[in-house]
Amino acid sequence: MKIAGARNEPFSAMRRRALAQAGAQVRGAAPVDSAEFLGISQAEMTPAVTAAVQTLLGEIDDLRGEVGRLKVRLAEVENLADRDALTPLLNRRALLRELGRIRTFAQRYGSLASLVYFDLDDLKGVNDRLGHAAGDAALKAVAERLLAHVRESDIVGRMGGDEFAVILAQADHATAEAKAAALARAIEAEPLKFGEWSAPLHISWGVREISQDAEPEALVAEADAAMYARKRERKSA
Repeated sequence: MKIAGARNEPFSAMRRRALAQAGAQVRGAAPVDSAEFLGISQAEMTPAVTAAVQTLLGEIDDLRGEVGRLKVRLAEVENLADRDALTPLLNRRALLRELGRIRTFAQRYGSLASLVYFDLDDLKGVNDRLGHAAGDAALKAVAERLLAHVRESDIVGRMGGDEFAVILAQADHATAEAKAAALARAIEAEPLKFGEWSAPLHISWGVREISQDAEPEALVAEADAAMYARKRERKSA
């Protein structure tokens, strides 16, 4: 089938061209007149051409809807890929990415930030005595208490197992040490209740100020080392 006019191009070619141009509409541009959109004069808009154009524009509408659905699905998948499987926190991969972003921001603007690394003491003992469901409840309680006591600008993640991390924005080492102590007190202030069982939570923590020259994995390793040093000190006291 051909459509009369200056272009004199097959409908299949016009269809491909129009679908390519539909990107502007898919991206939310203001709709245009059908004939103007396809480069057809009003005189050429015979009933047959009008029907063909309506079919074509229907396909464009379907394409726009499908793109919208794919964007929503992609956002959902990306969100799931960043989330810890057990808690509402970021997972290790996502937190390392955010740590790299914060470090780059510090390099560019000289801003301050610190990383606090937390460890839930004796999670293995909880799992052994009461089962993994109780251990999961303890991990969820730590996650919820961390989220409840940080600012919107701070970033909280679970690094795996019984370890958590918090990126504190606009915090030097001394400020981060004080905040970490406050977070530990908030976590330990209330015992964990699981069925008829109740027991206190104990947290160890370490701080590493985010420097401009350190890689994210190195920052995590140094904060982790500081946390284990504090844990050894507490055990030996």
